[in-house]
Amino acid sequence: MSDPGTLSEAAQRVQDALRAGGFTNTVLELEVPVRTAAAAADAVGCTPAQIVKSLVFQRAVSGAPVLVVASGGHRVSEAKLAALLGEPVTMGPAKFVREVTGFAIGGIPPLGHARVMDTFVDAHLLQLGSLWAAAGHPNSLFTLTGDELVRMTHGR
Repeated sequence: MSDPGTLSEAAQRVQDALRAGGFTNTVLELEVPVRTAAAAADAVGCTPAQIVKSLVFQRAVSGAPVLVVASGGHRVSEAKLAALLGEPVTMGPAKFVREVTGFAIGGIPPLGHARVMDTFVDAHLLQLGSLWAAAGHPNSLFTLTGDELVRMTHGR
């Protein structure tokens, strides 16, 4: 792991967003990228279910972004999300995701985005205790709880 004082620019933006939100969580940067839930779980010694994956969808009619923070052990159902929203959704294309979050796919954090998004939290995450989420860069993560995740994202 890197020295906490030498974060990449993207990871530092997440650290700054955490502090601005009143959170004490600390962003860590690993020596290797952890682009998948399995790789992240291996790197930090937890289960893939404890990895928070932040996925950006796009509403088909309005074009608005929607953030889903889900357990790394779960697949997000676009049909269920569409039913909740009242309109179809698709996975956001990489350019759209970068535009609305300010981060590239592979390191999208649950907070600190360029735009405010309607957010849904996988209820399973609330039962797991300790979680890990991406922190703006494929090599960076931070630990958090389900309660902190809901407060950070203002998710439902």
